[in-house]
Amino acid sequence: MTSALEIAELHGWYGDSKALHGMEFEIGRGEVVTLLGRNGAGKTTTLRAIMGLLRKKSGQIRFRGEDIAGRMPEYVARRGIAYCPEERGIFSSLTVEENLLLPPVVAEGGLPLADILDLFPNLAERRASQGTKLSGGEQQMLAIARILRTGATLLLLDEPTEGLAPVIVRQIGTVIARLKERGFTVLLVEQNFRFAARLADRHYIVEHGRVVDRIAANDVAGSLDRIEAYLKV
Repeated sequence: MTSALEIAELHGWYGDSKALHGMEFEIGRGEVVTLLGRNGAGKTTTLRAIMGLLRKKSGQIRFRGEDIAGRMPEYVARRGIAYCPEERGIFSSLTVEENLLLPPVVAEGGLPLADILDLFPNLAERRASQGTKLSGGEQQMLAIARILRTGATLLLLDEPTEGLAPVIVRQIGTVIARLKERGFTVLLVEQNFRFAARLADRHYIVEHGRVVDRIAANDVAGSLDRIEAYLKV
């Protein structure tokens, strides 16, 4: 397996409050990997650290062999990592098409607009609609879709199914599966384990800012009680 991302001894702080306590995991190129855990476990903080948005940190974040732990977000983005945050952050005053065309292309290999609209037929139908006119599910689709033109090869997706109707959740699952077929690498933060289990090659369980367990896709069926124990409130 050729590694896309390696995290080693990653510690991180918000001010004086420590949020990451030695995170360690690895993702191979073309894999879908999930970080699972309760709210506050450090999953989103890990994505922010990878993207350079968490400035106070130590440890290694190696992307395609290069340690990017000390780099600014714009450098990380230009190396080929894209982040879709939980709050989506689309430009509500712009149309769907304007949102899709706004992010800069930073590397070769980004999807053309026609391919993106093929992946997201809902957005194709609403391409002239303003962000304020979109449903929550359509906004989430747009948030994912707009990072695909950039040329990024590693996608960081934070809770993409939270609060969405089952039909939209299934559509997003189909999109992630198709992106994997195209060779994208995906790091997925999810609370919906049943959704993640259908997609991921491997699951890392996060507690108190560190990985406490690793479960391969073919071990999930025999590990459900263990997983439920980790995730229950």
